[in-house]
Amino acid sequence: MGIHDVTGESDGDFVRRVLNGDTAAYAGLVTRYRDRLGRYAMRMLGNQADAEEALQDAFVRGYRSLRRCTDPERFGAWLFGILVNRCRTLGGRRARRQRTVVHDEVALSRASVGDEGEEFALRETIQWAVAQLSAPNREAFLLKHVEELSYDEMTELTGVSVSALKMRVMRAREELQRLLSEVVRD
Repeated sequence: MGIHDVTGESDGDFVRRVLNGDTAAYAGLVTRYRDRLGRYAMRMLGNQADAEEALQDAFVRGYRSLRRCTDPERFGAWLFGILVNRCRTLGGRRARRQRTVVHDEVALSRASVGDEGEEFALRETIQWAVAQLSAPNREAFLLKHVEELSYDEMTELTGVSVSALKMRVMRAREELQRLLSEVVRD
């Protein structure tokens, strides 16, 4: 996940600058990762307020613990792990209050590339179905099929074994097929 931007600065360059006292350089990392991580948080949590809270908290925690980032070139993956944990915490807290459903349809549709007509309706239906998955299965599905991470990368982020992640992804696919086939029949 280590990236170079148009200025040629890598994640490691930014991290080193921040650690050497150029705290404004952290804005470069925020700019680089805000959209991608924001989309993940939105898909995981289902509403803009919770997604923004998780994202902001991940960036603050990342800044405060930047010295613990053992591989600055992989800052993005390290920060992603922080966000995954924040989403779990917020999602768990909310799940205790209510079943996880998408509350902010407008924000959720903005989190994805917008399309017209039937394709837009299909996206909304898929987003609804993904929101119906259990949090662990939704997390595994999003990491694998939306973020396109390998199972090894997923294990690194989540602390869950490869076999358990494969099982969660398989269950998520099966549940999505069931939910989507019910929608098509209606």
